[in-house]
Amino acid sequence: MATATGNLVRKQILVSPSQVKKLVQLASAQGKSQAEIVRLAIDAFNPNKANSTDESELMDLVSERLKEAIESTEIASSTISNTLEKLSTHSSGNQQ
Repeated sequence: MATATGNLVRKQILVSPSQVKKLVQLASAQGKSQAEIVRLAIDAFNPNKANSTDESELMDLVSERLKEAIESTEIASSTISNTLEKLSTHSSGNQQ
């Protein structure tokens, strides 16, 4: 990307106040000018990128996340069952 002033074209754009706030924060955090952040964002923008993702990659990702969710649910279910069993045993012991 050309950053020499002679190679740049001035463009006036309208952005929302929240976008200005985000731009200021990004520029500050990155130690770059706001204009540089806008140029980087334009260079990074690719509306076709989401469509170019391989279906098998997406299915693998979904499958992996689903396995993680199932494992987490099984652990939670086991913990709840153990807790209920202990509570049942404890309350049975108190009734005698």
